[in-house]
Amino acid sequence: MPAVSAEDWRNGGFGLYVHWPFCQAKCPYCDFNSHVSREIDQTAWVRDYLSELRRTAAETPGRVLNAIFFGGGTPSLMAPETVAAVIDAARSHWPFANDIEITLEANPGSVEAGRFAGYRDAGVNRISMGVQALNDADLRRLGRIHTVAEARAAFDIARACFDRVSFDLIYARQEQNLADWQAELRQALSMAVDHLSLYQLTIEQGTAFGDRYNAGKLRGLPDDDLAADMYFATQEICEAAGLPAYEVSNHARPGAESRHNLIYWHYGDYIGIGPGAHGRISIAGQRFATECHRAPGLWTQAVAVGSGESVRTVLSPQDQANEYLMMGMRLKEGLDMGRFAALYGAPLPAERMDYLSDLGMIEVDGNRLMVTEDGWPILNAIIRELLAG
Repeated sequence: MPAVSAEDWRNGGFGLYVHWPFCQAKCPYCDFNSHVSREIDQTAWVRDYLSELRRTAAETPGRVLNAIFFGGGTPSLMAPETVAAVIDAARSHWPFANDIEITLEANPGSVEAGRFAGYRDAGVNRISMGVQALNDADLRRLGRIHTVAEARAAFDIARACFDRVSFDLIYARQEQNLADWQAELRQALSMAVDHLSLYQLTIEQGTAFGDRYNAGKLRGLPDDDLAADMYFATQEICEAAGLPAYEVSNHARPGAESRHNLIYWHYGDYIGIGPGAHGRISIAGQRFATECHRAPGLWTQAVAVGSGESVRTVLSPQDQANEYLMMGMRLKEGLDMGRFAALYGAPLPAERMDYLSDLGMIEVDGNRLMVTEDGWPILNAIIRELLAG
């Protein structure tokens, strides 16, 4: 493996992802690894998380930790003491960056003022809230268990406790028209602190929505032209409000971008612990893709005998280059073509780049390759074209 690959992760930084797999209810559009459970032994979960942290820290000593992200599931169902124990253990294993970002995902239906204050005291300094819609009819249709009033109240609690608050919305929903989305987005921007994640509804196989769609029962979805109009309206309205897109689905005031997610998109290293968590770690000149057992019970059993991982795969330099391309092209800043070439052992295919450039889908600025505004709605097709070369 070329020596340049051994330390390539430093271009993106080092993060920790902690997966909490439990939810109060399963949303019909969600394909994340989440489970509904009436009873959760948080003491046992702390024990298992700390075991996994010890194991992974032994493989990555001395690294500066840039970000921690508690994802799920619904991490705001975690006891603040559980969160504090994980953060304290991480601090004991790795030096923290001076500006470390520690994010916790929250659902409005699981928010209490005291719990949020507890997360803040534990060390969390950023909240990402799953609001998803700002009208009650669509919240019910999306299977959400909170109302708009509860979402606003939860958001106010978060703002009182944290300087950095983001929230998610889903658009291109059933029966939604362009004017409805524009009005809802402006309402969201009037609430926004510094970051919004705005996702087009996608129908994933294996979900309740996927089953309904396959049966012809998921009606009222916008056609491709309307969905594209919603996308372009999103870019225009957010840019005018001072939250331009920095990634295909994420908008932020300059300097407020999600540092943890930037580790993914800049193709850094990150440890993933918890059921179903994925990771990318570089050890002794090799980069590995890791994945943990998905079922919570199976994961806890595996941790008890040494490791929650189910898969650890060596990534070739070409694998790494292709993953970097898939991640980096999602960013407005694009990717570093020199870094790609160093990983891959060859530059990006000139004939594919010329073809996409002639179509107005990509542009080159110095050593950076970027998707154009016209190219964003077909980003996946652009990436496939480049990978095919």
